[in-house]
Order: sequence, then C-alpha cells, then structure tokens
Amino acid sequence: MNRLAEAVRSFALTRWVARKSRADFERWQAGALRRFLDRDLPRAPFYGKAPACLTDLTVTDKALLMARFDEFNIHGLTAAQAWAALAHDGRAGALTVGASTGTSGNRGLFVISEPEKYRWLGTILAKAAPDLVWRGMRVAVILPQNTGLYDSARKSRLIKLAFFDLTAGPESWRGELEAFDPTVIIAPPKMLRHFAAEDFRLRPKRVFSAAETLDPVDRPVIEAFFRLPLDQIYMATEGLFAVTCRQGGLHLAEDSVFFEFEPAGEGLVTPLMTAFRRRTQIMARYRMNDLLRLSKEPCRCGSPLRCVDEIVGRMDDAFRFTSLDGPILVTPDVLRNAVLKADRRIDDFRLVQTGPESIEFGLPPTLPDDAAVAAHQAVRALLEMRKAAATVTLVRAPLPLEPGRKLRRVECRLEPAR
Repeated sequence: MNRLAEAVRSFALTRWVARKSRADFERWQAGALRRFLDRDLPRAPFYGKAPACLTDLTVTDKALLMARFDEFNIHGLTAAQAWAALAHDGRAGALTVGASTGTSGNRGLFVISEPEKYRWLGTILAKAAPDLVWRGMRVAVILPQNTGLYDSARKSRLIKLAFFDLTAGPESWRGELEAFDPTVIIAPPKMLRHFAAEDFRLRPKRVFSAAETLDPVDRPVIEAFFRLPLDQIYMATEGLFAVTCRQGGLHLAEDSVFFEFEPAGEGLVTPLMTAFRRRTQIMARYRMNDLLRLSKEPCRCGSPLRCVDEIVGRMDDAFRFTSLDGPILVTPDVLRNAVLKADRRIDDFRLVQTGPESIEFGLPPTLPDDAAVAAHQAVRALLEMRKAAATVTLVRAPLPLEPGRKLRRVECRLEPAR
C-alpha cells in the first residue's frame, strides 16, 4: 500500500468536493452512499445484506455496538480482543484499535485499517490546514489519550506531530511543548484557557478547540491570548464530524458522513450518522449523543457542506425533571445561558443535577457576591418558568483545572433516560 498516495487522494477528493454546488454535491454523496450500502455494509455480519434504502436499517448506538462489536467489523474482532490489543500496543494484526476517554464512564472502541488511517490524514489536512501543509507543520496534540490514528501523521515528512498527555498535567510537559514551538495546536478549551492564564510561550498559526464543548465564555479569552481566531475540530470515537473553515464556518464532514437529524427540542437536533467511507468498522444510522444547532444559511466560503452554529453539549447532560404537566427537559445551552447572562463577570461555573429535584451550583469564591446571587436567582427563575421543582444549592469553592477529566460546566449525574 502506498500510504502517501492514499493520503493525497483523500486530500484531493476533500478539496474537489468542497468546490461543488450543493445540488451537485448531493448527487455525488447519494452515489457514494449507495456504493457503501451495496458493497461495504453487507460485509459486516450485523447487516449481512444491502438494504433497499438507508432508512430500512435499524438505528444503532454505542450500547449495541459494544455488545456486538464483532458483528460490526468485517474481521470479526471481538470487544475483548480489541481491549487486549489496546492494552498492549493498539494493534490487532494489521488493524489499529482505539477507544474514547469515556466521558460518561462508558468507553467506546473503534478499529480501522491502514488505508483508513491515511484517508483520515488526507481529509483532516484538507479541511484544517490546506494552506500550511506544504510548508511543513509542527502539530501539538494535547488530549487525554494517544491513539494509533496519529501514526499516519507521524510518518509524514511534511508533518512533525507531538502528543502531550493531558492526564499527566501541563506542569509535566510545559517546557517540552514550548520548545516544540507548534505551528498548530489541538487541545480542549480548558487547556487553551490554561495556556492563557499561565502565559505559555506559544506562537501557533492555527489553534483548534477539540474534545470538549466550546462554551462562548472561553472563546474571547483564548482568541485574545493567541491573537488568532479559534477554530474547532468536532471528532469522536465514531469519526471526524466537522472542522472550521477559514471563514469561520464549522462545516459538517458530509463528504464522508451522511447525517440524519432527530429533533431534540429548543431548535436543537441529535445526529444519526452513516460513515460511508469507512470499510472496516461499519457505522450506519448510528445515534450520536450530541446536541447540535444547525446553521440556517450557507457559509460565505462557498462550500456545499452544511454548517453547525453550535455544538451545545450532550443529550445526557440535559437536566430532567418531573412535574404535574409531565416530564421536563432543559438543555445545557439554556442552563448555561441563564448563568452567563446573569452577570458579565461570570467566566466559569459548574451546574450539576445531582438528584431528581436537586442541583448543585458551583461558583468561584473570587466572584463578587452580587454576581453570584444574580446567577443563583437566574437559574431558579429559569426552573420556575419551566415549572421544574428543584432545589438549587449555591456552593462557593475554587474550580481547579482537572486535566484527567473532560470539562462539563453543565452536567447531569442522574442515570440516563431509557
């Protein structure tokens, strides 16, 4: 296999598709999806045959995938074998195994082939840094878990990639990161804010938020420090889903994923994704747990790919209450906005539903008391307006950086709804 050729083909395809009109793109996508359904999907034992149309397939999710992992990949690799490979060197023969960090305690596995790794590399370079790739790039990836997916970048002569383990804490690798002098940084927003707070000596040309929800309160702090627009990479165990273009639009990766959207209320949707360019682990009509707000207008960059205005958070983190009028669901963005609009001095908080009628609201002791009282009242007023009976307990305590845990300012700790 010519790895470079695979990456170059993927890079070229991604750039070519981005120049199509929406109508032409949809025709191309429909053909690619049909080929996937006829040729690739039947190779996974869970499916066995090609459907007449996509919607004939059952909707899947992480629980089903993990319970029957061997039926969703064409090599019959079991979950036990994948975990064993991951514990060793992340290799199962010619395959690469990876896993999510398990935000909710439920880790997910993925398995990909060598060609797929290089296809991923070509795709993400075409979307994230097509103008930088030929000049050579030093990419710093700061995430909780390394993965064999990055091997393709490490073997490229155009890219120097360094991984920095988030769980080890920035104090353990600050000097190494500054000496690496990255031209591209990929990190969670909490870490990018930490770089600003601690005045790290960094001069990148591109900065990407990844792995956590980017809250509006974080963006201005990060952009002011780096003196750059903050871009996003929306990626999960299940694949690459969106990347920011140079005009600031967060474009869905519709050139490799077909999206269906289920309404979630408040103008939000949850996506069902079908990854029609994956041929090892088949992902079809897979329900994501994310809440998205889709853009209503096309991006000014001219790409036919739809944009996301906001990745609001996880459906699991919507607060759930009962009332005389029936179940109540309050999404993370509504809760977050109530807090941030209460007082402009609030730049960090934690809002956690700890029980069916109990919420813990954490604010730092450095925040003036009047701002804390205003925020507390704003949350209570929101819940009263929604007719949700709940006690909101205000806790004034430091909100330290937790490198080993994803930052979720709004978090529901109830058992997920069934």
